[in-house]
Amino acid sequence: MNNTDHHKFALTTPLYYVNGVPHIGSAYTTMVADAAARFQRLQGKSVLFITGTDEHGQKIQRTAVEQNLEPQVFCDRNVESFKSLWSQLNIKYDRFSRTTAPNHQAIVNEFFERVWQQGDIYLDRQQGWYCVSCEEFKEERELIDDRHCAIHTSKQAEWRDEENYFFRLSNYQQYLEELYESQPDFIQPATRRNEVINFVKQGLKDFSISRVNLDWGFPVPVDKKHTIYVWFDALLGYVTALLEPNQEPTLDNALSQWWPINLHLIGKDILRFHAVYWPAMLASAGLPSPNKVFGHGFLTKDGLKMGKTLGNTVDPFELVDKYGADAVRYYFLKEIELGKDGDFNETRFIEVLNNDLANVLGNSLNRTLGMLTKYCQSKVPQLNSDDYDSDHPLFSIGMDLGDRVALAYENLQFSRACEEILTLVRSCNKYIDDSAPWSLFKQQKQSEVEHILYAVLESVRLSAYLLSPVIPDISSKIYQQLGFDWDFNSSDRVQTKEDFLIHSQWGKLSINKKLDKASPVFSKLELPSKD
Repeated sequence: MNNTDHHKFALTTPLYYVNGVPHIGSAYTTMVADAAARFQRLQGKSVLFITGTDEHGQKIQRTAVEQNLEPQVFCDRNVESFKSLWSQLNIKYDRFSRTTAPNHQAIVNEFFERVWQQGDIYLDRQQGWYCVSCEEFKEERELIDDRHCAIHTSKQAEWRDEENYFFRLSNYQQYLEELYESQPDFIQPATRRNEVINFVKQGLKDFSISRVNLDWGFPVPVDKKHTIYVWFDALLGYVTALLEPNQEPTLDNALSQWWPINLHLIGKDILRFHAVYWPAMLASAGLPSPNKVFGHGFLTKDGLKMGKTLGNTVDPFELVDKYGADAVRYYFLKEIELGKDGDFNETRFIEVLNNDLANVLGNSLNRTLGMLTKYCQSKVPQLNSDDYDSDHPLFSIGMDLGDRVALAYENLQFSRACEEILTLVRSCNKYIDDSAPWSLFKQQKQSEVEHILYAVLESVRLSAYLLSPVIPDISSKIYQQLGFDWDFNSSDRVQTKEDFLIHSQWGKLSINKKLDKASPVFSKLELPSKD
């Protein structure tokens, strides 16, 4: 049951709540997870990338009723919108976990039984103000004017007085404190880790895991009048997703290959559930915790919090339809440091893409392939890294770039990885201007011309390879224009660690054939007109 296999990597997005269609926040988390999964695959690892949906609860039941739909039909419709957006964003997930899946209930029941036998579940009365949108009880101090929820400001909390089953979270205070100390990387980034440690230090309260008067969900195995409430159902969707198709749905089967999960990638608003509730629940069931929980920041638009009331939400479907998957992926992964809040501004978006992908990356390739046609009959010079000195302006940056970028990706520093790669590509255009191969050609210095063109083409190749987790389509176009029969989206290409070590080194471009004429890998975008 212990996934200590360094050739395997399992990661998850949250299981998104299907009360509506996906928003830009859920798209952001999924793009990050996809880039992380692609990097691990590029290194030759066997990867299990899980995403999916959380489909039970009162909020969904009420919204379905408002729309005159059965809850299952309502969920099915919204699930399709998630799958459609992930397809448009080029998300290559391995499993899509749904909490309404037939095999999920068996996993939830078995897990419940383990925790019940441990004596960590009991019946008690709960009174208080309840936010249906948050699916949780709120203390008075957490509410704003006229008992409205501070998160869902248009929703008034409802008074509840009911019997619930509770999980003895208070039993796991010491366990959690020791976990955070023994595994300092368990919660990332450090700011989130500190938040969680401070929260736990204040003392943990037991939390309710059932609701009455709710049909939409699984009944509590020991008391059919109660329905299992969201976190004791939803979090186990990660476990259900580990089952192979047609495998008997038991915990032992689910946990045999991929547990513990290497990375849970989530928004900071659900950090407490993943970094406090979840490891305590797992400990109660006698199971190890996941390796890492990373809580990323929130997105704003033009510096303002997004919301329907302000009418300033960003529609991810419109964005990807207008600009394409790679453009959207690149902006959100490069311009936002993962873990911090990030801003979307359309003018900035267009400027970044035009500069980095069209002017820098695309232009380096176009110029050089054009000169290759003119000066070398379109044939790539047969050179390698041994033909360059360590102080060469491109080789000096490229020689350990693969190591630096791999380390950044490993630490989920996508912004840093992109910046490291751009340093090399930006140097290409300057190097061409400084060395002026057109003048050297006129002077019949052919070997010097070839030396220059090879260095630029190899730098572009290396950059495309290292950027492929972020912009797989553009990287594929570059590789194909450099004579490789490669598609970074293809699952047919089996990567090995050795492949990565070779392709992530500068000086490995060796194509003994004529290259076709260049075609733009990224077309410049127009700034939106100011009406």
